[in-house]
Order: sequence, then structure tokens, then C-alpha cells
Amino acid sequence: MPQMREPPILRPRKINHIPYDIVLNIMERLPVKSVMRFRCVSKSMDSSITTHDFISTHLNNINKNHDHENGYVIHMPSWEASHPLSSSPHPDTPVCTVAFDRTFDRISEVRIPFDFDFKGAQIVGSCNGLLCLATLDNVIYLWNPSIRKFKRLPDTCLGKLKSVSVRLGFACRSENDDYKVVRISTFTTLIHEVEVYTSSSDSWRRVGNSSTDKFVFCYKNLLVPAPLVSGALHWMAFMVEGQAIGPRRSIMSFDVNTETFRKLALPNYTGSSYCISLFKGKLAFTTHDKHGSQYSIWVMKNYGVVESWNKLFVVPFQRAAYCHAFTEYGSLLVSYSYLNDLVWSQGFKIVLIDAETLHEKKDPDIQCPSYVATFMESLVLLDDGAKAVSY
Repeated sequence: MPQMREPPILRPRKINHIPYDIVLNIMERLPVKSVMRFRCVSKSMDSSITTHDFISTHLNNINKNHDHENGYVIHMPSWEASHPLSSSPHPDTPVCTVAFDRTFDRISEVRIPFDFDFKGAQIVGSCNGLLCLATLDNVIYLWNPSIRKFKRLPDTCLGKLKSVSVRLGFACRSENDDYKVVRISTFTTLIHEVEVYTSSSDSWRRVGNSSTDKFVFCYKNLLVPAPLVSGALHWMAFMVEGQAIGPRRSIMSFDVNTETFRKLALPNYTGSSYCISLFKGKLAFTTHDKHGSQYSIWVMKNYGVVESWNKLFVVPFQRAAYCHAFTEYGSLLVSYSYLNDLVWSQGFKIVLIDAETLHEKKDPDIQCPSYVATFMESLVLLDDGAKAVSY
């Protein structure tokens, strides 16, 4: 008689836990909202997520996989929208709108969480998901809407001194992830006083003016941040010749790494110079005819090389237009106003122009003059501890 075999005993398979470093490696590739949810898992998880190394690695992964065709922009009504002569509607509460870069289709509205003079506010810049906002009273905030944190910067050194004009710029020093706010005050003697705020020290300091050139900043195109190219911020300027402000214009750059000025020559153009902006990561220069109905777009292919200025295309319009900026995708953001570019008393309209076909793509969902900047989600400011306010 054959021997009966006992049925095998089914034992539960031992599940091996995923090593903690692999878990963090996976999380470094997740969207910001998903990462923020994991902060509630444990204290050790929260401590790991809020370290500078984790935030930096997460940011590098986002930038590495960034799709320029599906980026974001953020826009906020400017002071012109609240001008007493303006007929453009504007919100009663400070709100920023996040939209798709390519189409300007609205994604969400984000209420500004801190209390400040909204009517005099501007978007100074946007860098790695961190926004810099400022008021006419020299109150400056850093704000990351993705993680719901903000911080008010300390008062500047020269904020209480009366100056003729002030220029602000926002940038990141890539070598050490140090975020900088540059404030340039111009006084009646045409002396420029430069102050730099660094996030690493959480303080301002005065920087000596390294430029031997005398210049006065132009007032064109203040609705977009100062272009940041090759680690330098850029502004259009009139050059001072003798005791008078001459017709000659140049681009004044401020290198955020060396904290020095540099003058960049414009191309050999015809017509009137209008503004500088950013076109697919390169410095762009826009000119127009005397009627403002035809714009020429120049791009500096090799940064700092004057001979590399190249006229990419000419955009004709049926009526006077105002070219503000390029989206990251490369579309031209254009506004039409029915009086002039300082007071929109009869109406206002913004359109997107396809840079390749030169056709109008659509009417973006912007109802009034607005500050516009690129935007992305990130964890920047999460490691700022008690200095940053959560809401």
C-alpha cells in the first residue's frame, strides 16, 4: 500500500520591509502634494523631508524632468488695474492665478496669505517655485504657494531714504541654493546704491557699485520680472553722456554670483527700442516702429557675445500693441489698450501670439493689466524652520 504524503503546510511568506533610503529615493521623485502628505507618517519621515539635501534633490529631479511644453505661469493684477481711471475689473482681495504656460488656461486661484498693500504690489520674480513679492513701501515677501509657507524679509538698509527710483530682482545662486533679492536705489546724483538679501544669512548688506558707467533705468515693461540669464539680472538703461541723459541705450546686468555690474551692447537695430525679456532661456530684445504696430524680436544666442544678436522674427499688428514677454513655451504675450500703456481707461485685452506661425492663439483669461511670471511646484522654503510662516 503506497505511503500517504502529508499535505504541505502553507506558511505566510515573510515580507521584507523596503529600506528607508529606498523609500526616500522614491519620494524624491514624487509630486509636491504627495510628498507633503508623507510628512504626517512619522516624525522621522517629516525630519527627512524637511532637510536641505532632500529638498535640493527633489528640486533637481523636477528640473531634470521638466517639460517646457507643460509649464505653468502665475499672474497677479497690477496697480494699473486699480487706477481710478481704469475700467478693468480687479479683485477686492489679493489673488494670484496659476495657469498653463502654453495656453494660459486657468488651473487655480491662490489667495495671497499675508497682509500688505495689494494695490501697490508687484511680482519681483519667480525662481524654483519660490515667489518674491514687494510693495511700494519696501515690504518684501518670499512665498511658496505649493507648500503654503511664506516669510517677510527684514527691512532693507536704505529703505527709508528717498530715492528717485528702485529696481528689484530675484535670483538663485545655483552653487549653494542661496536665494537673493537685489535692490538698486537711484538717487538724484545718479548714484546707484545696491543692496543684496541672501536667504542663507536672512539679512541685507550693501554692495559697492562696480560700474564705471553712469546710467538711468528705463521704465518700460515693468509688468514682468527682470530677466535672469546666465546668473545675471538685466535691465534696460539710458546711458548718461556728460551732464545729460543721452539717447543711447544699453542693457545693464548684475551678476548675482560676483555681485558686479556689466554693460551689454544692443544689436544694430532700426526703430525704437522697447524692452528686454526671456525667450526660451536666452536674453531677448524687442524693438518696434514709430506706430507700435510692428515689433522685431532679437535673441542673443551666445550670452555676452554682441555679435550673436539675431533677429528671429517680425510681428505685425493691425493696431498699436504692447509686447510684454514670452512664455516658457515661446508664445508672445501681447496687450492691446485703447488709450496708452500707462492708463487703461477705455479697455484692455491680452492675447497670445504663436512665435512660429505668428497667429493669435487665444485670449488668455486675464481681464486687467497683470504681473506675469513663470511658476513651478517645489519644496523650497520647507527647511526654513521658524523663520517661515505656515498657513
